[in-house]
Amino acid sequence: MKLATLRTADVTRAVRLDGGSLVDLGYSDLGELFAQNDWRNQAAGASGTTYPVEGADFAPVVPSPSKVVCVGHNYTNHIKEMGRDLPSHPTLFPKFAETLIGAGDDIVKPGETDALDWEVELAVVVGKRVRRADEQQAADAIAGFTVMNDVSLRDWQFRTIEWTQGKIWEATTPVGPYVVTPDEVGGVRPALRVTTTVDGEVMQQDDTGTLLFDPVFLVRYISTVITLNPGDIIATGTPAGVGNARDPKVFLLPGQTVVTEITGLGACVNKVVAG
Repeated sequence: MKLATLRTADVTRAVRLDGGSLVDLGYSDLGELFAQNDWRNQAAGASGTTYPVEGADFAPVVPSPSKVVCVGHNYTNHIKEMGRDLPSHPTLFPKFAETLIGAGDDIVKPGETDALDWEVELAVVVGKRVRRADEQQAADAIAGFTVMNDVSLRDWQFRTIEWTQGKIWEATTPVGPYVVTPDEVGGVRPALRVTTTVDGEVMQQDDTGTLLFDPVFLVRYISTVITLNPGDIIATGTPAGVGNARDPKVFLLPGQTVVTEITGLGACVNKVVAG
């Protein structure tokens, strides 16, 4: 299934893609849907109001997750381009709900930065509460996958040795358009092509099959630290090709369009506008 959170005139609705239509699932958003123990059956069997896919205004797939946990240094090529050694444990940092925007929303360039960078990422969406998960529990807790552009303010990120301040700027992180269940993408360890283009020029290209720490491992690892709740998001890291690692460095500017795409999941298509 492909599931999404749709903006209507005055509310949001959880929907399922069905051909050229989006079927209302009876919940305000996917976070509310995933909180139901039998959400898969409800989502598959729903037959509510339909909306056209064409012109759909997608909200972040989960507008208000209890947590967004991001992983750094998880593709071998990206680690090498940043001049670092392969890690023995995942590098984790947080995002917050206020950072998230829809898959087609504008990215408003903050006036405080001259180093706005792209990062395409496979994002795991949690569909079951889990703590200290074993292998099977971790796999069962994965509701599906979506696309995230972990937009980063590099000049703020590298002010200190801790990255968070460059990663949590409000309304800068596209996520969506769909949460795609594992059965549609080859399981809970999918090998999917990930790409970033800026004004049509390919900047990043890799395969999620080369992740050092795969989605099941990350659910296990993170749930050891803290409870993962339905609707929580885990961003699994970005491949080589970020603007900050280029010589000379290249960053996003107002008027450009950045597209982050993952085969089978869809794409975030975002215009950069001045703040």
